[in-house]
Amino acid sequence: MSALTIFPDNHPQYGELYTDFTAIQNRLNNIGVQFERWQANCKLSADADQASVLAAYADSIDRLKEQYGFKSVDVIKLNPNHPEKAAFRQKFLAEHIHNDFEVRFFVEGRGLFYLHVKDNVYAVLCEQGDLISVPANTTHWFDMGENPEFTCIRLFTTPDGWVADFTGSEIAKSFPTLDQYVAELS
Repeated sequence: MSALTIFPDNHPQYGELYTDFTAIQNRLNNIGVQFERWQANCKLSADADQASVLAAYADSIDRLKEQYGFKSVDVIKLNPNHPEKAAFRQKFLAEHIHNDFEVRFFVEGRGLFYLHVKDNVYAVLCEQGDLISVPANTTHWFDMGENPEFTCIRLFTTPDGWVADFTGSEIAKSFPTLDQYVAELS
């Protein structure tokens, strides 16, 4: 289940939760975030490589490339046995911005995006079939959890791919981790 919680940025204990897809989409649209649900009807093998994932979603990727002028596309896939999972998690957990807008499609699994916009923090739980587009220069961070299990297609308008400018803020430490957030939803 996808979910959105909107917190005051200085009171992470006082969030307003939304689980209705249309309500999530409308609130994110108000801050310029595209949120869509695609039918993730392509079953891939557990060991599918980047080329196989990209081939399975070629039509959707091509449509987005044409619409937005994406120059590079890749696949990030992490599982609980990945030897660098802790390092990847720490890198994405640090608050940062990109000069490019960030587009992610969750082929499988889940992840938690935090968007820090003005005086609010928007926690967006993305799951299989969700597409999120974070506008350029939007302060944010991402939590994949202690034992990540996801495959994401990432699209970029620059050939360099993922390039972040870290803010140095410690705000991410004040908000629930993916594991805590999911446990609170249950």
